Amino acid sequence: MELLQLKYFQKVARMEHLSKAAEELHIAQPALSKTIARLEKDLGVPLFDRKKRQIKLNSFGYTFLKQVDIALSALEEGKRQIEDQAGLESRRAVLSSTDHKCDAILVSSFLSIYPETNLRIKQSPSDEENLKLLQDGEIDFFITSGPIKQKGTKKIPFLTEEIFLAVPPNHQLAKRSGIHLSEVVDESFIGLKATDHFRELTNQFCMDAGFEPNITCEVDELRAIDSFVQAGIGIAFMTKDAMEKDSSTILLPIEQPICQRTFHLVWIENRHLSEAARSFRDFLIAYYSE
Repeated sequence: MELLQLKYFQKVARMEHLSKAAEELHIAQPALSKTIARLEKDLGVPLFDRKKRQIKLNSFGYTFLKQVDIALSALEEGKRQIEDQAGLESRRAVLSSTDHKCDAILVSSFLSIYPETNLRIKQSPSDEENLKLLQDGEIDFFITSGPIKQKGTKKIPFLTEEIFLAVPPNHQLAKRSGIHLSEVVDESFIGLKATDHFRELTNQFCMDAGFEPNITCEVDELRAIDSFVQAGIGIAFMTKDAMEKDSSTILLPIEQPICQRTFHLVWIENRHLSEAARSFRDFLIAYYSE
């Protein structure tokens, strides 16, 4: 049994698709199939159920995958510790996010204190992708405002921001000092796509107020909402940071229910973090606690 066989098996087991796994591994599909077949021969049992061109992990495969994940994770952890001791990775930290733009002042301040650090910041389309990157060791942390219940991860809150109701300046509610969400049950809303954390969160706020929002227009980014509100297309949930410069949009505090979102920093609980990664985590938490 070879290490390469285990890595190939892990990839195929996670994807349950030979051609896609081969593409990600940058090898030919026949070569990947032969590698999996040799592994099954060594073990004496099939690890996948095959039907025509489909491949699906069977009960033997699930049992073996659990142990392979443990073994490869332990090897990767050992590699990380050795690299850190040797100074090869000690100055690198990699962060990913889906719905939080890393504060430029935070980054600038961190790098001024730790000028030798190589800080990489990535944008990812989903928390599922971030979890995969985290588990594969491609990132040290990711930031999210969504729920994370993945076993083996640890998270810490670092920023909570208020969510307002954005209305155009000529709206009937524009001069109010605050509102209850139940007052806008009949309004047309501008929202983000249905799978976005912010949309899911604000939909829940409306449900808590006793109604389902009438989303008549969807946009890709929170910052794009402001111009649509100013144009009178509808009202929307928004944060102060999402407002355009010199915007005429009115942000109304929501008195009921309480509307906030909290960002968390997420990492693998028992994985070794480089010195730079630990320094960045501690700096970020201290920065937002001030």
